[in-house]
Amino acid sequence: MTPDPLTQLAPAHAPPAPPWWPLAPGWWIVAAFVLLLLAGFVWWRRDPHRSSRRAALRELEHIREDEADPRASARAIESVLRRYAMAVFGRERVARLTGKSWLEFVAAEGGTALPSEVGRSLLAAAFGSAASDDREAWLAGADAFVRRAKPGGR
Repeated sequence: MTPDPLTQLAPAHAPPAPPWWPLAPGWWIVAAFVLLLLAGFVWWRRDPHRSSRRAALRELEHIREDEADPRASARAIESVLRRYAMAVFGRERVARLTGKSWLEFVAAEGGTALPSEVGRSLLAAAFGSAASDDREAWLAGADAFVRRAKPGGR
């Protein structure tokens, strides 16, 4: 009688588990993509114009929350506008602008509400003796300028 051929086979065993290193090519692509996204986010977050914009908007929000008299508010808003414009457009382009030319510049760069009577009342309250109660309109115009002004300008 011939022996059963099944008894001559080796016992069953599972193959070894696949190693986790080195990674498969798909995981390398995913890792590179995540690193690129992280680097892009850090670059976007540290952009100097974005940080200037955030700081100016925070200052405008503090002015909005503060219950100061209209003249102090006008001076503070004008100061924020001037400092932000110098940071974004450069000192040589902004520093010499006054009065009507300053209001036209602000309007051309995004502060659409400020070239009108609102802008003139802002300047009159900030630098003159006239007091106006257009505080919310000044803040809205300044907010629009800060949000819309682009570093490249015209």
